Amino acid sequence: MKKAPNEERKEQLTTTAPKQWAAGLPAVTHALEYSLDETSPRRVGVTLLNINQVNGIDCPGCAWADPSPGHRQLNEYCENGAKHINDEATSRRVTAEFFRQHSVSELDQQSDLWLNQQGRLTEPMVKRPESDYYEPISWNNALDLLANELKGLDSPDEAVFYTSGRVSNEGAFLLQLFARAFGTNNLPDCSNMCHESSGYALSETLGTGKGTVSLEDIHHADLIFLVGQNPGTNHPRQLSALEEAKDNGAHIIAVNPLPEAGLLRFKNPQKVRGVIGRGVQIADQFLQIRSGGDLALFQGLNRLLLEAEDARPGMVLDHDFIGASTSGFDEFARHARTISWEDILTATGLTMEEIERVRDRVLASRRVIVCWAMGVTQQRHAVATVREIVNFLLLRGNLGKPGAGACPVRGHSNVQGDRTMGIWERMPDTFLDALQQEFGFEPPRTHGLDAVNAIRAMRDGRIKVFLGAAGNFVRAAPDSEVTEDAMRQCRLTVQISTKLNRSHTVCGQTALILPALGRTERDIQATGEQFITVENSMSEVHTSQGRLEPASRTLLSEVAILCRLARRTLDGKADIPWDQFEADYGTIRDRISSVIAGFHDFNRRVVRPGGIRLPNPVNEGVYPNRVGKALFTCNDWEMSEAPEGHLVLQTLRSHDQWNTIPYTDNDRYRGIHGSRRVVLVNPADIEGLGLAEGQRVDLVSVWDGGVERRAGDFQVVAYPTPAGCAAAYYPETNVLLPLDSVSRGSNQPTAKGIVVRLEPAGVPAG
Repeated sequence: MKKAPNEERKEQLTTTAPKQWAAGLPAVTHALEYSLDETSPRRVGVTLLNINQVNGIDCPGCAWADPSPGHRQLNEYCENGAKHINDEATSRRVTAEFFRQHSVSELDQQSDLWLNQQGRLTEPMVKRPESDYYEPISWNNALDLLANELKGLDSPDEAVFYTSGRVSNEGAFLLQLFARAFGTNNLPDCSNMCHESSGYALSETLGTGKGTVSLEDIHHADLIFLVGQNPGTNHPRQLSALEEAKDNGAHIIAVNPLPEAGLLRFKNPQKVRGVIGRGVQIADQFLQIRSGGDLALFQGLNRLLLEAEDARPGMVLDHDFIGASTSGFDEFARHARTISWEDILTATGLTMEEIERVRDRVLASRRVIVCWAMGVTQQRHAVATVREIVNFLLLRGNLGKPGAGACPVRGHSNVQGDRTMGIWERMPDTFLDALQQEFGFEPPRTHGLDAVNAIRAMRDGRIKVFLGAAGNFVRAAPDSEVTEDAMRQCRLTVQISTKLNRSHTVCGQTALILPALGRTERDIQATGEQFITVENSMSEVHTSQGRLEPASRTLLSEVAILCRLARRTLDGKADIPWDQFEADYGTIRDRISSVIAGFHDFNRRVVRPGGIRLPNPVNEGVYPNRVGKALFTCNDWEMSEAPEGHLVLQTLRSHDQWNTIPYTDNDRYRGIHGSRRVVLVNPADIEGLGLAEGQRVDLVSVWDGGVERRAGDFQVVAYPTPAGCAAAYYPETNVLLPLDSVSRGSNQPTAKGIVVRLEPAGVPAG
C-alpha cells in the first residue's frame, strides 16, 4: 500500500475525447487499483464480498436499490461503490502526532483530495480558543465540554444539528429525538441541498415527498426518462437496472446538457457482452437540453398530449384516472395551451422534431417512469419543474400502477432514511404528537432552520453551537466565503466524522473532532454485536453490518456518541432510556415502530432477506395532500438566461469523486486528466468570447446588486455543452453560488443555474 502524500503533487491538465460508454473492464481495473492503494488485499476482499449482500454492508455511496435476494451478483457493486467503501476501509490513520505536525491554518491550505487521503480519524481532538492546533481530549471531557456549552446557551435555538446520509436510521432517530428533547427543530440535512425541491413539489401534488416506483417497476416500464442525472458516475448500479429494462423492451430518453457516457452505452462487466461485446445502448433518444430547460420541455410535451387528445378524443388521456383521482385538470389544461412554442424551443434549445419524437414514444407507451436528479432540483424553478413532471405523469395515469411513476434518484445512501426518521426542520404535528406520546415530553412546534437559513443565522451571530453528524457541511454548502465566515462565528463547532475534511479546518473558536465507526466496521456494544438499518431511494429498509475491526480502539459509534451526549445534556429530562439505546440498537427500533408509520414490528421484519418496503400512499390510490387527490398545477414558464458575454454554469461531480471528496484529479469519462480546475465550454462560445482552449480564466458570478464572486485560475476546455452553457466541478465552484440564490418554495441552492463570465486569469477587476 502506498503512503499518503505529505505534499500535493501537481499534474498538468491533459484532455482526451469524452468516452462514449461507461463501465466495462476499465471500471473493474480502476476500482481495484484504488482499493488496493488504500488497504490490503484481504480487507479489500472482505469489503467487496460483503457490500450490498444480504446481511452484508450497505454501500456508503449512492441510494440505488439492491436487486431482490437471490438475484444479486457475487460482486454487487459499481466502480465508485468499491472506491467509496475502501476509501472508508483505508489502512491510513490520522493520529495525535499528525495534528501536532500540522496546524489548522496549514491544513486549511491543503486540497480536499489531500485531506481525505490522510486516512481515518482515530481519537477525539479539540482545538481551543486562541490555539491553531488540535490536541487530544478524552471522550468524557469532549462530551462534557459539548454538553456544558449546550446547557449554557440562552436558547436551544442557538444550536444547529446537521446530518448527512451516512448516518443510520437508528442514529438519525436519536439525533432528532435529542435535538427536540433539548428544545429545537434546527435539524438541517443534506436533503436541503440535493432533493428538497423534489420533496416540496411531490408533497404538494401527491401528498408524499418520496418516489413511487420500485426496482421491479424500472425493469418493466415501457418508457423511462432520465432527466438531469448522470447515472454512470453518481449511481452506476442504475445502469444495470436500465439494461434489464432494455432487455424487456423499454425505450429510454436521456435529457441532459452534457452527453454523459453512462447515458449513451453501458458495458456491464458482469456479462459477456459487457466484456468482449459492445454492451447495451442506454438512450434511444438523447435530448441535449439547455441548462434549466426541463420545465419548458415538459410543458411542451403536456401541450402536445392535450393536442393529441383533441385530435383523437378519448384515445390519449386517461380520463377515468383524471376524473377519479385528480384535481385541477381544467385550469391546468387552459394554462398549458398558453405556453408559446417559441418560448419552449428557446428555453430548451431543442427542435420541434425532437420534442415530437418524444411525444410519439409517449403515445406508444402504456407504462412511463420519469427519473430525475439534481440537474432538475438545483434550479431556480425546480419546484415548478417537478410539479410539471407530475402533470405529465397524471395525464396518462402513470402513477400508482406497475411499471410507472415518479423516481427522484437520491445520491447518498441513507439521505431518505434520515428524513423518514424525523431529520427535518418542519416535521408535521402528527410526528411530533407521536414523539410526545411515546417519550412524555412536548417537542417544540416552531419550525427550525434548514441549511441555507442555518448559514444565515451563523453569519448573523444567532447560532453559537454547530454539530455535524457525518458529512462535510462547509464544502457542501453554497457561497463558500460566506459559509466559512459563518462557521468561524460559532463559539463551538463539532464534527462526528470518520475522515478528515474541510469542515475540520474551518471551525469555531473551539472545535471538537469526534471520530466515529464507519459502516465497514464491527459495532460491539454491551449486549453484543449490533447492526444498523438504512433506507434507499425506493423506500426499502434493510440491515447493514460491518465486518472489519475498527480503525481504532477508541472509536465510538454514532449511536453511542449521541446517547452519551444526551445523558450529559438533558439531565434526565423526558422518559428516554439512553443507556438502553446505546447497549442494544433493537430497543431504538422498537421505539421507531411506535412513532413512525410503516415500521410496525420493525425488529422482526427488517432482518428478513431484503428487509421491508415502506408503504407509499400513492400506490394505494391515496393522496394525503390538502385536496385529497393528485393535484394538477399551473407553472409559470421560465428560462435560465445570461446577459451577453456571460454563460449559465452548472456545477457537477467528476467521475473520480464522491460528494464533496475527489479521489483523484481525473474525470475519465469526460476525458479530463490531471486537474479539476477546468471549465467546460462550447467551442463556439470559446470563440465568441474571444478565449482560447487551455487559456487560464477566472470565473466571476454576478448576483443582485452587482455583487461579484470569483473562482480563480481555471482552464478552458472545449466540450460539447449546449451553446450558452458551461460546467465546472464542485465544491471548487461553490464559491460562485450566492447564498440567496435558491429554488422558489424549497429554499434549495441553485447550483445548476449560476450566471458567470470568464475573465483572463490575473486581470484586475474593472
